[in-house]
Amino acid sequence: MQLGPKLSPWKSTQAQGIAAALLSAFVSGLVPIFGKQAYEAGVTPFTLVMLRTVGAAAGLWLAHLLFWRKYIYVYPFALAACLAAGLINGLGSLLFYTSLQRLDASLSQLLFTLYLLFLTLFSWLDGYRISRLTLVRVGLALAAVFLLKWAGSGSAEWPAALMMIGAGAMYALHVSINQRTLYDVPAPTVTLYTLTGMATTVFVAYLIGGRPPLPESSAAWTPVLLLTAVTLAARLTLFLGGKHLGGMQAVLINLGEALVTVVAAILWLGETFTAAQWLGAAVLAGSLLLVTREQALGAIPRPKPWLQIF
Repeated sequence: MQLGPKLSPWKSTQAQGIAAALLSAFVSGLVPIFGKQAYEAGVTPFTLVMLRTVGAAAGLWLAHLLFWRKYIYVYPFALAACLAAGLINGLGSLLFYTSLQRLDASLSQLLFTLYLLFLTLFSWLDGYRISRLTLVRVGLALAAVFLLKWAGSGSAEWPAALMMIGAGAMYALHVSINQRTLYDVPAPTVTLYTLTGMATTVFVAYLIGGRPPLPESSAAWTPVLLLTAVTLAARLTLFLGGKHLGGMQAVLINLGEALVTVVAAILWLGETFTAAQWLGAAVLAGSLLLVTREQALGAIPRPKPWLQIF
């Protein structure tokens, strides 16, 4: 006897993925705020990247050893894929935070958000069918981020701008690699070893860069610790969302971080909404709400073989 209707995949697993992606958007939106606060306190980019990434990786290893030991095991090829994704995103994070120091925060976020275009390309090359609705949501999301984050004042330095675009491309590539790994590896395991690869990469870069000084005051340590916390939370929730939705859909929802950044800037930095930003907020909300109309959230396609020649 059936006691009640069976929940559809979208109402159960995919709903969890949407919730995880929304939480990832919230914590990711705080990254530029804490980054700028750290720079104002005198922290250097390589020191900031090293402390936040190594700290997040150490916290994640502690959590796994205490509570999630079953997620430590990983087969060798998946380990190599996670470490490769971590290496790529570690280099991208170095570009991101170096560029963030030289560019206006709004323009930085706008340029970095172009990772969505790179991810769309990588997904298409990997054989994913991109629906018309998804393409519409991509266009709406990019238009919304442009309206939300465009800084009318301040000019971009081309080297820094290109570094930020490169950081976005590396972020998209690491999401694409991890999407393959998430097909048969739990999200906490993928997060653990990807973050480990990132931490190793940025720590080596910190040593090669001459070991810049560590923060010397509580005012400098506070944004660093907050950035470490949101980094850990963002990684866990992004890959959990990708596990249930697919990397493309998770990242589309994750673009809500632009709205979070604007609201946080208003509350903490005293910035105000312009008419264009209010319009951008409405457009972004529309893009996020359209996820309820997606027909293939519960059908993540099997990736092509790693070594397949196109």
